[in-house]
Amino acid sequence: MQGHLSKMRAELGEQIQYYLPIGEQELHLNPLIGKIFSFEFTGKINCRNCGKASKKSYSQGYCFVCMRKLASCDMCIMKPETCHYDQGTCREPEWGDEHCMIPHFVYLANTSGLKVGITRHTQIPTRWIDQGATQALPILKVATRQLSGLVEVELAKLIADKTNWRAMLKGDALELDLVAERERLLPEIESALAQLKDRFGEQSIQRLPEQPVQDLSYPVASYPSKISSFNLDKNPLVEGQLQGIKGQYLIFNNGVINIRKFGSYEVKIVES
Repeated sequence: MQGHLSKMRAELGEQIQYYLPIGEQELHLNPLIGKIFSFEFTGKINCRNCGKASKKSYSQGYCFVCMRKLASCDMCIMKPETCHYDQGTCREPEWGDEHCMIPHFVYLANTSGLKVGITRHTQIPTRWIDQGATQALPILKVATRQLSGLVEVELAKLIADKTNWRAMLKGDALELDLVAERERLLPEIESALAQLKDRFGEQSIQRLPEQPVQDLSYPVASYPSKISSFNLDKNPLVEGQLQGIKGQYLIFNNGVINIRKFGSYEVKIVES
């Protein structure tokens, strides 16, 4: 099996099932846990958009030119509160209509601890799985991606908005009462939400009705006590006993690798 890497596809179940895309094929990874697994970077990187050869992968799989021109690679994707669609400067307005100018959800998650995040409804629960969350709870529905970012900024004054990936890979965080955290946090930002409603409209931010917390279970036989990372740019061979999968990380007995980081790298499976 040989082809270019893409981020792992996950299926929600009693235990999350992971599939590693390699070109046009997929490798079901769960059955490989506990076994020796290896793959090797061939030295080729091809842009996931234009297909051209590139010496480096930008924004998880693009060449430099595409990274500079695609809306999906703009800074506002990382910082949605900086959206400039209304200024007429969106790189791809049609892409913005489809991905940004639609309802988004603000959620609480337990990854390496309590954090706030945002996502489109089509990315639930994928977004939570990609972050390695063991619990998640949507709390607000908002009109656009920019608005979700502005709400996230307010909550980030109170709790984390990023995952400590090293802590996440050392084990599951202690269980949290996300419903209680929601009830604690929303009153703290009530004034800020009121100002945003004045700016964007009363219906632009809606509190979601009561719903159960989503629990997520990952296929991990054992967590590492010390984190060291594989880097395909420095060593093309990844080899070891696969001990688990969490977020977008493969956990081996001798290191971890963030598959998303090496998007568009061509690899081949090495026979063990």
